[in-house]
Amino acid sequence: MAAASWYHRDISRVVAEDLLAKAGKDGCFLVRDSESVSGAYALCLLFQRHVHTYRIVPDDEGLLSVQTIQGIQAKCFRTLTDLVGAYQQPNNGLVTPLLYPVHRAREAADEDSDGDDGRGGAPASTGPPGGAAPGAWAGAPTGRTHISQQLHLRLQEQVHSSPASDFMGFMAEYLTHHLQLDLEALRNGNLQLRHLSTALVTACRGLHSEIDFTLAGLETLAKVFDPPASPRSPTREQGLLTSDPDLELLLSKISTVNHLLSSLEKKVLRSLQETVSKHNLALPSVAAAPQPATKPLAVQSFEVKVGKSQRAVLTVDVESGTVAITKKGSGTPEEIIPQDKILQLIKYQSVQSKVRLVYDRDQHKSLSRDFVFPSARKREAFCQLLQLMKIQHSNLDEPDLISVYVGTWNMGSTPPPRSLASWLTSRGLGRTQDETTACIPHDIYVIGTQENSLGDREWVEFLRASLKTLMAIDYRVVALQCLWSIKMVVLVKPEHERRISHVNTSSVKTGIANTLGNKGAVGISFLFNGTSFGFVNCHLASGSEKTHRRNQNYSDILRSLVLGDKRLSAFDLTLRFTHLFWFGDLNYRLNMDVQNILAHVTKREFEALLAVDQLTLEREKNKVFLRFSEGDISFPPTYRYERGSRDNYIWQKFKTTGMRINVPSWCDRILWKSHPETHLVCNSYGCTDDIVTSDHSPVFATFEVGVTSQFVPKKAPGSSPESLACIEWESIEVIVKTASRSKCYIEFHSYCLEEPQRSGENTSQSCDIPGFLKLSWSAKHLPVLHPILPDLEYLGDQHLLLSIKGVESCESYGECCIAMRSMIGSMAQQFETFLFHRGEETGSMRGWMKVRVPKDRRSTRERLYEWISFEEEDAEAAADVPTCSKPPVHRVRSRPHSIPDLASSYTNPAYFIFEGLPNTCVLAPSASEALHRPRSERQTEGQRRCSPAGAPAPSAVEEEPWGGWPCSVVVAPGRGCQLSPLPTGRQRRPKSAVLERDLPAVVVEGDCSLTALHMARCLSELDRVPPEEGSRLNGGTAGGPKAQLRQTRSALEPLPRRCPEVLGPAQDTQWHGQAKEWPCDRGDRSRSIGVWLSHLGLEQYKDGLYENGWDDLEFFRDITEQDLLEAGVLSPTHRKLIQAKLCESTTESLQQRPHLKPNA
Repeated sequence: MAAASWYHRDISRVVAEDLLAKAGKDGCFLVRDSESVSGAYALCLLFQRHVHTYRIVPDDEGLLSVQTIQGIQAKCFRTLTDLVGAYQQPNNGLVTPLLYPVHRAREAADEDSDGDDGRGGAPASTGPPGGAAPGAWAGAPTGRTHISQQLHLRLQEQVHSSPASDFMGFMAEYLTHHLQLDLEALRNGNLQLRHLSTALVTACRGLHSEIDFTLAGLETLAKVFDPPASPRSPTREQGLLTSDPDLELLLSKISTVNHLLSSLEKKVLRSLQETVSKHNLALPSVAAAPQPATKPLAVQSFEVKVGKSQRAVLTVDVESGTVAITKKGSGTPEEIIPQDKILQLIKYQSVQSKVRLVYDRDQHKSLSRDFVFPSARKREAFCQLLQLMKIQHSNLDEPDLISVYVGTWNMGSTPPPRSLASWLTSRGLGRTQDETTACIPHDIYVIGTQENSLGDREWVEFLRASLKTLMAIDYRVVALQCLWSIKMVVLVKPEHERRISHVNTSSVKTGIANTLGNKGAVGISFLFNGTSFGFVNCHLASGSEKTHRRNQNYSDILRSLVLGDKRLSAFDLTLRFTHLFWFGDLNYRLNMDVQNILAHVTKREFEALLAVDQLTLEREKNKVFLRFSEGDISFPPTYRYERGSRDNYIWQKFKTTGMRINVPSWCDRILWKSHPETHLVCNSYGCTDDIVTSDHSPVFATFEVGVTSQFVPKKAPGSSPESLACIEWESIEVIVKTASRSKCYIEFHSYCLEEPQRSGENTSQSCDIPGFLKLSWSAKHLPVLHPILPDLEYLGDQHLLLSIKGVESCESYGECCIAMRSMIGSMAQQFETFLFHRGEETGSMRGWMKVRVPKDRRSTRERLYEWISFEEEDAEAAADVPTCSKPPVHRVRSRPHSIPDLASSYTNPAYFIFEGLPNTCVLAPSASEALHRPRSERQTEGQRRCSPAGAPAPSAVEEEPWGGWPCSVVVAPGRGCQLSPLPTGRQRRPKSAVLERDLPAVVVEGDCSLTALHMARCLSELDRVPPEEGSRLNGGTAGGPKAQLRQTRSALEPLPRRCPEVLGPAQDTQWHGQAKEWPCDRGDRSRSIGVWLSHLGLEQYKDGLYENGWDDLEFFRDITEQDLLEAGVLSPTHRKLIQAKLCESTTESLQQRPHLKPNA
């Protein structure tokens, strides 16, 4: 039996539309599984370049019908084949008859190219899942055959979750050929299922010998402890070993084994007790070993450089909570700083070994000192110790910050070595932990293995014992999930066990025909207090040439893993968790000759190898791991080593079919993806160099993760009407990649909402560009959302999940996540983000929204991870040669460069398709757009633009608040605007998958503008150019297609940033702790607030202060703590620091300028 060729099983809506678009004829059709209703189908039909989707649903009796509008009688069919045949006739209610079936591509047999596993498997399921519609099988009759097919399909479903492939093969044979004979006998009154018994005997034949072997051993052991006169039953024993293997005998054997196993322990115990009493033996008393206490952290010292040449020693005592500063050669500390006096720790991004410590010296004065460590690793160790000190000495009942360890290792089907110390303490090659912090225990350990030959329980106990030896902590098991030799264990500190809830596990097979578990993935998810975590450990297809197969494995895992909150099951797996970690033997290889690879490895030229790394290339094409992050790889390829050594790669593999080349590659990887505006920092990423039992080296990564706890409001929610918070939408605009013209609605999900909410249908739509649909919603058709709690501290940690769904099909066109933190305020804020569905980028969404918080609910507290920030310094500014065209940048980020900022990475060429590209960047913004800008920005519009020397100020660029970060808005009159944030340095701009692979190339001729489709293609393949190249865009000339394309590339780049006031070298040194003029006395007052804040490492509050009218430093001196809170300075430490510095600067400025002193 074969499935109808037009039935494509569980392909996605996007893939179905692509197939129909390639077919290109009106009347082309295919059938796929419905994404929104289990057991239903979707009939996709192409007509006039648009895809029309009809849902096919089964009724209670299994009859199929095309869903119709209310009041119209539906036609019912027994099989899909009958339904399709009927609708091939005209005048049946479809936009056009079903004329040309789009056939399913034949799937090549998938073999393990490396020969890691030789186990066979059952054939893949080719029919539709479930028993609702056996009609996918061509020409399927009804009656007994119908029942047989239903049962066969149920069996195929179970194949995916059972390793017993051989047994399933026997059962499939019975269902296919012999079930009808048993049905016939049953109809004639014979209750003995003779053919089933024969199938079971055949399937269990091997079980007889296994039980005989086990039973003989158990009986031998029982004889040892039996009394000498114990009678035996030789007839039973002989019968067990020699009788014919029928089912009755098999059951008897199983019963005997059960009896022996249950009685053996009691028998041995009784025998030993009798021996002890008979011979009057005294058993030695074994005292229970006391639980080892957690090892106290030793006092750690760091040699540092202070100033240009002075040396000092920083001593960190975590237990006592102090940092001591001692001059080199001095025996006594110059200064001892208690942990509660430390206000801020600023890491420099340009100098990776430099840090600034800001602390209170007395009640009204704070001090900051810069220290340069011998290496970046020493600096990170110092920062981690201070972070740990803050955590240990905080008075919080629940943690704000935890550490997570993730490890992956392909064990090569060999037992592990006695010690895993280097792996579990992140020591070896790459970015590793410093020896001073390597043995600090992590809160959570997540350990994934592949080709693990140990038993499940044995492996878990081995890991627990290893951690107990290293950390003196008895870690608890949160979950264990296994799929054949793929295993994942989650261990947690005992004090966190009560904080773990909602644990879910799942597995997916992607081996031969997607039925074998030699390849696949296991997943575990849980809640840590209020933060959701997901972990996926996978083993993908091997072989250098199997890149496409690995990509397909990833998609299958993403689609099939059942993890997280069931209410979010319709969302993309990557959006269901606050933090998702994906790791394992991904098996992506290097596209380079093996000798060249070895030469680069010898020279440690890893950048050249990463340029040909298949995973890197596929991620750049947006084929896999969209918007995931990975740490910098600074360790050699982890595969394929000679076992027993890490000195040589064994790249030749001899098989019966000939020699195979396995080039050294980074097969073992760890990636992650987090919700926007959450805290996650990767502190290490590397591999071991002393564990040599496998041809893979173990890989590790450690993370610092911010978590939330159950929020307890100080006031009862809803105590008064004005105490309610609300989420209001002004407008939403969506562009999706689809050939459909369906009306859509938006679903809103969040843990802060009592239940999901739904918008009305879109108010307008446009499908002028083939393959894209633009939808818009006005405020009237968008719901006002009311969170269950109105407190600012609570709402700042919440996220909204949005899903765009078709009105008719209820299938998703894409989902996204919006952080509420940057949307809180009295004025509407602009947001913009990608849409995802089943691992693909399917479009974009942008709009205006605001989160209103009652005034009496705006109190908050500083998180333990907020006192560490990252300051970026321009390389030329460090050389004390500032220029206006390349100003020094002093900006504090809440996380380092390695964490992608969704806002600063967004570039969607789809908006240019609909809205056009301005021929010049000097355009006046429309009045409607200007009204959306904050008051202070409209007032200071002329002051806040500055061009490089010699270039006119572009008037089309405004700075808008975007979650605390600026973005450029290029406005075309009467059109929309491109909302791409400004770049941060030389970074590769992510390409947009919605256009890159689908749009045909268009020839550009003459001096006219580029066509929209060609423009979109160029944009999707465009890399980010340095900001200074943007200054050339006014001088470009049109000289044919090539010159036009270059001009387009320049015009689409974000324009150069405004130039802040440049401070001279004498003015820019040692700002903290010495007298200095107010920046406003040099002229530009509004910009000088940003300069002043940047020197405090607090520039992120600039936009909030501007919005609230604090744009003049003369008045800024009078700001109160309540004013700072309303302006978005939520951290009490930061408010205290600002006010202390204002007090210092005011006093010192008056002392330097007597003419400003008041009269006595």
